[in-house]
Amino acid sequence: MKTALALTATAAVLLLLQGCGGAKKAKGGGSDADLIANATSAAPADVSREATVIAFDTAGNPRTVRRGSGEFTCFPDNPGTPGNDPMCFDRNGLPWASALMKKQPPPAGPVGLAYMLQGSWAASNADPNATTPGPGGRWVETGPALMILNTKGMLASYPREAKDPARPFVMWPGTPYEHLMVPVGSGRR
Repeated sequence: MKTALALTATAAVLLLLQGCGGAKKAKGGGSDADLIANATSAAPADVSREATVIAFDTAGNPRTVRRGSGEFTCFPDNPGTPGNDPMCFDRNGLPWASALMKKQPPPAGPVGLAYMLQGSWAASNADPNATTPGPGGRWVETGPALMILNTKGMLASYPREAKDPARPFVMWPGTPYEHLMVPVGSGRR
């Protein structure tokens, strides 16, 4: 049962990434070895070593590049953003991402985690559905970070704007998808 739920959530995340531009090849190459290297660079080696890696072909079709035995699923860079931003979700984070993609309330339940050790680029810190910055806006760039998901209502003491993305802040505050962005290093790997 858990495996079926995890696969359903993984499929939903694939659709999310596809809709956000993830259907293109990762920057830097599209061989399986390149995709695995890019995707797994999102998390510490002890996590990504056993992660499943899922990528998209140029037509937007998802495929499992490597089936893993661990708790995380990693995705290569989203070429729809200005920089390299692979990510790895734990099994609690996949349903959160699925809800975001479907524009549904995230599941109530355990806290989820997602690593983005190469950094991230969001089109907006206010609108979780934005795919490009608004007029006069700019991309919200963070350095290496850990997303702590399923935290709505628990983040009152953290900044609600990304004025200093080198410090923890709330991404998408006031939406069902608000989550804590926690910087984990001083630069990209």
